[in-house]
Amino acid sequence: MYKVASASEYLVITGVGISDIKIAKKAWVMPGQSYAVFDVSPVNYTFEVQAMSAEKLPFVLPAVFTIGPRIDDDDSLVKYAKLISPHDKLSKHVKELVQGIIEGETRVLAASMTMEEVFRGTKEFKEEVFQKVQLELNQFGLLIYNANVKQLVDVPGHEYFSYLGQKTQMEAANQARVDVAEARMKGEIGSKLREGKTLQNAAQIDAETRIVSTQRQGDGKKEEIRVKTEVKVFENQREAEVAEANSDLAKKKAKWSREAQVAEVEAAKAVALRDAELQREVEMMNALTMTEKLKAEFLSKASVEYETKVQQANWELYKKQKEAEAALYVKEREADAQKATAEASLFARQQSAEADFYTKKKEAEGLMALAQAQGTYLRTLLEALGGNYNALRDYLMISNGMFVDIARINADAVKGLQPKISIWTGAGGGSDASGEGGGGGAMKEVAGVYRMLPPLFQTVQEQTGMLPPTWMGTLTPGGDSNRKP
Repeated sequence: MYKVASASEYLVITGVGISDIKIAKKAWVMPGQSYAVFDVSPVNYTFEVQAMSAEKLPFVLPAVFTIGPRIDDDDSLVKYAKLISPHDKLSKHVKELVQGIIEGETRVLAASMTMEEVFRGTKEFKEEVFQKVQLELNQFGLLIYNANVKQLVDVPGHEYFSYLGQKTQMEAANQARVDVAEARMKGEIGSKLREGKTLQNAAQIDAETRIVSTQRQGDGKKEEIRVKTEVKVFENQREAEVAEANSDLAKKKAKWSREAQVAEVEAAKAVALRDAELQREVEMMNALTMTEKLKAEFLSKASVEYETKVQQANWELYKKQKEAEAALYVKEREADAQKATAEASLFARQQSAEADFYTKKKEAEGLMALAQAQGTYLRTLLEALGGNYNALRDYLMISNGMFVDIARINADAVKGLQPKISIWTGAGGGSDASGEGGGGGAMKEVAGVYRMLPPLFQTVQEQTGMLPPTWMGTLTPGGDSNRKP
């Protein structure tokens, strides 16, 4: 397909046979290729940029920028086709992109200028913003065709420009008042000045006339005096020159005499000074010789004393070091012994605590095992008694000897009293010492136990008010017991 773009449009083609993209006004679109059309006409963007000056004073900068792709540069068209053309140039995305660049550069530039510089140098400010924004827009292939910065506007709550306008108006009004007053003052002064000058000129002419006549007379006298004065001055100058010549001659004679005397004194002093220097050198050599002699004597003695003191000091130091090491060794051994004692005590306590814990644990396990055994025992008895809790209770009381304990406790309680006592005998009505009666045999003993139960139940009932369990029998009102089969 052969495609042709309109005057303000370009074709961007990509696909088979094209490494990246191809931009053209008209071209063949082959199979395997795709194309898109983008408009390069510029668009107006209106912004109100909020910025802040170097004095931290906020203001609003209304601006209108006419921005579009750079059509005279192929690289810029490629950048625009890749980055911007997929979006509508009137879309919010493109407007936010451009607005972000403009606001950012404007705020940075405004922050480096004072409010007065921004207000007075609007043209320079506009050019700076234009250059900074254009530099950022180059990476998107965009060009600023026109930029119009409107009048700066105050931010609500920060009325700097309105106050500045009021200040200018007040200054203009005050200046107008001053100009009117000054003009009035000049009129009155001019009038008085003209009158005064008329009188001054008339008096000046009279005075000048008198002065001229006096000057003419005085000039003749001054000329005469001047001539006489010059003659006298010339005479004085000649006399002064003669006196000066005599003075110079006397000064030179005195100078020559002083120099001769100074030379003689310097010569005498130089001889004495040289003599003193030689004497000083001799004395210094003698002193050095004596010093070396004394130094040799005292140095040998001092060296011996020094070596002795050093050896003694080293011995004292060695002795103290050994004593300190011995004391330190004792302290370390004591500390080790205390540490070992503490560790042994701690270990014994740990072992004792572990033994107590093991004992308690085993006791608890024994109690748990006993409780489990008793539970099993009770469940077995309860099952054997058909689930009758009363029967289980009576059985446990009998098997644990509770009735015997009750009888003993009651007997102890009625000691010294006259309680009602029931006496019964074994089977056959009597027994001998061996426990054998007339019948004899195992069944006789069982019969004796059964004969003992009714009196026992009756005694328990009389003493405690408790009845025997129903499965063992019941008591009749006459005291007899009916046994259950």
